[in-house]
Amino acid sequence: MNEELFAEYQEKFTCKFPKAVELFPELIEYAVAKLSPEGVEAYLEGANFLCKIGQGVEPVLVYMEVMPDIASHFGKGTNKMVADYAYLMARSPNKKALVPFLSTLGHVCRRIDRIEDLQLYFDIIDEYVDKTQTVIHGHHSIHESPGMVSLMNSMPQLISKLCLNGIRNFIDYGARNYLNSPDEQIAYFELESHDAKSIITRERKGTTFKDVERHMDMLKECMWDCDLPFQTFSTAFDQLRKPVPYLDDDIIAVPDVYDAENGVSGTDRYRATIAHMMAHKKWSGQLMADNYAPHMQLFISVFEDCRVEHLAIQRYPGLKNLFLSLHPYPEKGACDDKKMSCLRYRATRMSRALLDENFDPQNELLESFRERFHKVMAEKGEESTTADMAELGIDFYVKTRKQSSDSQPTVFFDDTEVSYRDDNRYIWFYYEEYDESDEIMPNEYENEEPKIADDGGLPPRHYDEWDYISESYRPDWTTVYERLHPSKDAAKIDRLMDKHSDLANRLKKMIEALKPQNKKRIRFQEEGEELDLDIALRSIIDFKSGQAPDPRINYSHTTDSRNIAVTLLVDTSQSLNERNDQTGQTLLELSEEALAITAWTVDQLGDKFAIAGFCSDTRHEVRYQHIKGFSERYCDEVKARIAGMEASFSTRMGSAMRHAAHYLEAQQAEKKLMLILTDGEPADIDAKDPQTLIQDTRKAVEELQSQGIYSYCITVDPKADEYVADIFGNQYTVIDHVDKLPELLPQVFMKLTA
Repeated sequence: MNEELFAEYQEKFTCKFPKAVELFPELIEYAVAKLSPEGVEAYLEGANFLCKIGQGVEPVLVYMEVMPDIASHFGKGTNKMVADYAYLMARSPNKKALVPFLSTLGHVCRRIDRIEDLQLYFDIIDEYVDKTQTVIHGHHSIHESPGMVSLMNSMPQLISKLCLNGIRNFIDYGARNYLNSPDEQIAYFELESHDAKSIITRERKGTTFKDVERHMDMLKECMWDCDLPFQTFSTAFDQLRKPVPYLDDDIIAVPDVYDAENGVSGTDRYRATIAHMMAHKKWSGQLMADNYAPHMQLFISVFEDCRVEHLAIQRYPGLKNLFLSLHPYPEKGACDDKKMSCLRYRATRMSRALLDENFDPQNELLESFRERFHKVMAEKGEESTTADMAELGIDFYVKTRKQSSDSQPTVFFDDTEVSYRDDNRYIWFYYEEYDESDEIMPNEYENEEPKIADDGGLPPRHYDEWDYISESYRPDWTTVYERLHPSKDAAKIDRLMDKHSDLANRLKKMIEALKPQNKKRIRFQEEGEELDLDIALRSIIDFKSGQAPDPRINYSHTTDSRNIAVTLLVDTSQSLNERNDQTGQTLLELSEEALAITAWTVDQLGDKFAIAGFCSDTRHEVRYQHIKGFSERYCDEVKARIAGMEASFSTRMGSAMRHAAHYLEAQQAEKKLMLILTDGEPADIDAKDPQTLIQDTRKAVEELQSQGIYSYCITVDPKADEYVADIFGNQYTVIDHVDKLPELLPQVFMKLTA
């Protein structure tokens, strides 16, 4: 670091403690080596802040020692996050724990990967404080948590043995059982009591990925020649829906901890999971998911899983026993006489039969498919393809399909989970629009087979969510489940159009004004329809004066056409069931009318457009329902889906917008517009802070803008002025008279695309 830069940083360091000033050169040199210039600025701001909180020099020095490594690990926002939390601790009765907290923070951060996990760690400490701080009645004073200092001092040992969820359970046990026994509480958190050791033993029933990461790194690099990085997801976050490992082009995602299963250790479970995903990476191709119904995708995935495992076993024979030890063994008839869907059950029995020659399926059909599978593998070996498995999977599904039970809402799960396998996103891709715009393609939801289970969905997609507090993304935080919208009576939409015939006539005049009427001349063409006299004369003059003439002396014509792609994204949350006092209709019914008229308008203009509805039930289940795809015509089938709209759950808008942008970005158009129709602010039952989803949606708007997608919100929420400008800037319209929605929505669209 040069002297000029050092002097600049020294001037910005306003802390005057003699010891801090003495050690500053050494501390800042290390910080500059580890952090970006912006990171160093945040680092100094945090140190200056802690210098003013009245706790002396020690917290400042400890902060400056540990934060370069922590901030370089987690990224922007961490310095402020830690300094703010340290300030809160210093202002609390537990201020004695401040230095132990900062001193052990580096140990904790070396065992976790994501800033969300760091926030979870802070939350766990807060939970302990809430349970153990004591209020002295009559004095309104709060006493410190007795075991806080001991807990902080013991944290390096705890984090080396337990995952964050295990630490939470350990702390909860001590807080509950020694609430009124301060001395025993201290002994427990100093890890001296028998109970403490027993609880650690009980909670440490799994293998943390950090314990085996170096081993797994060598395994994937030496055995599979793969340099993709690992990323762990915390099982402590996902209580409602169990997360699944996954592989994509950028990372290998695995759980942060694995318990032993069927006598297989956590370490061996990691080996099996990584071997399976590496086999996909080496041998799997990709299939267009839109070409297959969801139930077909299930069976294709099973055959593909078995194909790559078969090849992996040929290369490394020891994997066979490992895979079979973790693979379930579904008994014949286990799903009989149950009013459930047996799709997973049939798939798992087929999978076991393909891998285990000693498995007796007691079923001629399974035997025949086992023979066909092994014949393909014997003849082709590593030359076999994912498409070969698609053929087998489709045929197996068609021959085993049970129309009466396969679409049952309840699925039979007993002994069907193959826990070491990933979610198969690596083998599926999604693409709606074809390159040739004038080529009429079939509906992307129709397959060669008869239409199957419209209420089925595609495999889930995961999206990051913005955390405005830490100013960073929560990776793969939300899960979007996509399905085709159910249908009702298409004639309902025709009746709505008849009801609004006067409006339709007025809109027709506006449409005619917007439709391309003229041809546009394209000049400077070497080959064209006619000679461009101005350019030709100029070329002759150039030629006679000895200069090189311009050969582009012709012009041609093209239609001066609109080139727009539009997504109509409709909020279908529970609040749309409320009735409007002005019309007696529900907001959902008004939204249906507005959507029908707008869809008719866009169709009349000839623009490419898609329609989708969305709602959410926590971050684990964001529902995205296709009403019309870009390559579908606006026909009775689409009208029937609009007629079938229903309202339920909450409004996680940012995730729905990101998923809609996944399709809109792929369209070839000069202008891409996402029109969002909603009746309220972004909200969900698991987001306690109202700003969380508001700020995430604002971030989604910025992301779409960077992708060339213009987003615009139309809201009927009378309180929208409190938040909508913060999200969409000036890209919104508030409709005060809800009964005007069917008239105003298409007019807003035409104004935006004029």
